[in-house]
Amino acid sequence: MTDIATLMNTAPVIPVIVIDDVADAVPLARALVAGGLPVLEVTMRTPAALEAIAAMKQVPGAIVGAGTVTNEHELDQALRAGSEFIVSPGLTEPLGRAAIDRNVPFLPGIANAGDIMRGLDLGLTHFKFFPAMAAGGLPALKALAAPFGPCRFCPTGGIGPDNAAEWLAFDPVLCVGGSWVAPRGTPDPSAIEQLARQAAGLGR
Repeated sequence: MTDIATLMNTAPVIPVIVIDDVADAVPLARALVAGGLPVLEVTMRTPAALEAIAAMKQVPGAIVGAGTVTNEHELDQALRAGSEFIVSPGLTEPLGRAAIDRNVPFLPGIANAGDIMRGLDLGLTHFKFFPAMAAGGLPALKALAAPFGPCRFCPTGGIGPDNAAEWLAFDPVLCVGGSWVAPRGTPDPSAIEQLARQAAGLGR
């Protein structure tokens, strides 16, 4: 199984995807992969999410994970659906330990030094900085990252094509998460592939 560091280095942007209709899952995944964004985070915010993960897994080249995982039960649901990595908006010790026990690449959310220290106590060094803009933006992450040299980050929340490159220029940031490359609703594959191509070229 690929580790979280490798996944975060695969492409500069991880699409944050909300699926309402399972029929949209495969066309969306194909367009994103074709555009150079193979690591796909499907949020567990809709009833269609688990089925969408299973469907997207069939797309060649797609690396499909579950986002908005908040507890051990959701973690196990996501893994049964075929998730190859897990993203959480925050970090609790029970969820962290469950992800480690199941040996799945895990990207927990952090917003302050205490969160990072809790992760380090669990042996984690790669984190989602969330909500990135609301939590103070790039200046906040620079201040947070300074005492924690080994840590690497995927900022998510309020990041788009206008500011993604600025985040990616900060060395501890390996990638960013964003929904702008995968707008909610029925996908326009050609438009999404173009957005993905532009995103894949950011910061590299």
